[in-house]
Amino acid sequence: MSTTVTPGAAHDAGHAHHHPDPTVPVLWGVLAEFETADQMSHATAAATKAGYTHVDAYSPYPVGEAADALNFPKSEMGPIMFIGGLTGACAGFIMQYWANTYGYSLNIAGRPYFSWPSFVPVTFEMMVLTTALSGFFGLMALCGLPRFNHPLFNSAKFDRASRDRFFVCIEATDPQFDAAKARELFNGLHPLSVEEVME
Repeated sequence: MSTTVTPGAAHDAGHAHHHPDPTVPVLWGVLAEFETADQMSHATAAATKAGYTHVDAYSPYPVGEAADALNFPKSEMGPIMFIGGLTGACAGFIMQYWANTYGYSLNIAGRPYFSWPSFVPVTFEMMVLTTALSGFFGLMALCGLPRFNHPLFNSAKFDRASRDRFFVCIEATDPQFDAAKARELFNGLHPLSVEEVME
């Protein structure tokens, strides 16, 4: 005799566990607001010293101490632009070599078909063009752009990050993130405010 099993509440609960309700707000991170750049740098150093790795600082102008505290790696833009420029220069040179030697081999002023000095201007211009394009699109890709909205924009106070306030955020994606511990860490640094930001 066969038995038919109908999925019950336990099945639904497990299914819901793997597929969270998209209408429920998801925590992005804990954001602290500071009045000075020194306070922001100190908070950034304290967060990284505590073991957090997904930390970012926001300020109206570049603050070198905060960048050092974040342990920024060496920029990847140099290799990206170098490879892009080298690719463009080689492509420009090969294009002219093929066109003058094989595609449209014309005798111009008695010069040899492979007259490389005449290839220099176009090779240089192709290098400049592809270097600039590689830098532009490489920077967009590394920065995750274009992004028309960011969860931190949900904070009413964050708009002052471009004027006169300094912010540090510990993101919820950090492996050791705990909202209560993050708030406790920030509260010990005398911020103007600490808030949990939702996505």
